Amino acid sequence: MLDRLAAIEEKYEKLTERLSDPETVRDMGLFMRLSKEQCDLRPIVEKYREYREILRSIEEDEEVLASGDRELKILAEEELATLRRRKTEVEEELKILLLPKDPRDEKSVIMEIRAGTGGEEAALFAADLFKMYSRYAEQKGWRVEVIESRPTGLGGFKEITVSIQGRGAYSRLKYESGVHRVQRVPETETSGRIHTSAATVAVLPEAEEIDVRIDEKDLKTDTYRASGAGGQHVNKVSSAVRITHIPTGIVVQCQDERSQHKNREKAMRILRSRLYELKMEEQEREISEARKAQVGSGDRSERIRTYNFPQNRVTDHRIGLTLQKLTHVLEGNLDEILDALITHYQTEKLRKVA
Repeated sequence: MLDRLAAIEEKYEKLTERLSDPETVRDMGLFMRLSKEQCDLRPIVEKYREYREILRSIEEDEEVLASGDRELKILAEEELATLRRRKTEVEEELKILLLPKDPRDEKSVIMEIRAGTGGEEAALFAADLFKMYSRYAEQKGWRVEVIESRPTGLGGFKEITVSIQGRGAYSRLKYESGVHRVQRVPETETSGRIHTSAATVAVLPEAEEIDVRIDEKDLKTDTYRASGAGGQHVNKVSSAVRITHIPTGIVVQCQDERSQHKNREKAMRILRSRLYELKMEEQEREISEARKAQVGSGDRSERIRTYNFPQNRVTDHRIGLTLQKLTHVLEGNLDEILDALITHYQTEKLRKVA
């Protein structure tokens, strides 16, 4: 591992030199590419330098222990205990940093939220999840754009598809795919009974045209009149678009925009992301048929999280994490859960590598 880290540091230093070269600065494309490469390596190099500093301090304290000064020995022993603990921690952090990167991590995402069992209460919960992720995105400085929605009369959503645009959005949200369950007393419930409802969340990395090439002859496009909310145009213009990708049978539709062209553009974004996810799933299956950890894989049959309102509790069943701060989480404060999930799956990867 140390040889690999030394090679990474050497590469980082060479990149730094190239970035200060006037010829590199003049070539904006090259400058941006090298800057990104350097930025990707920086966390590893900084952690490696911290590790080397710890090793140097340990060596100095061990030399003190070998000397005859009693007071200095006591201080060195205390410091050594702290340094050795930190050395072990940094070694684990370095192993995680050296894990192969998911090529999708830096991408924006397409998120699909659908009401499951529970009728109108499930649709209201789907709206709660949409608000939760929108607030989280706002905290991160990401942009949220509704691509397609099917609202209900009481303010819920039968389904809603959104684009969350921001660097690293997929790395943070990819573990949100799955069945989310809610337990609460619906506002329409007069007897005060707790109901259990569910909504599914699917998180797809938003693909660019260079990621997936779609042949127009593989597409069947239908237009129809939009239904539901949308103004007077819904009964006059066939602006809604449905696209079928013939080779895979994937169907996407969009009717949120008044313009047929804009609806088609949005539908193509969803289609491209679904095809990209399919392509990545196939690659992962080839690498490991036995892969069980859900990494935005589209396996959404498992209940992943429960939101219990009477107990003010959120439980993530995959890692056994329970937080007694449901309101706080629904306000978009998801980092505590997401950090725990990321740590868990990184540890799983380390175990497989070892």
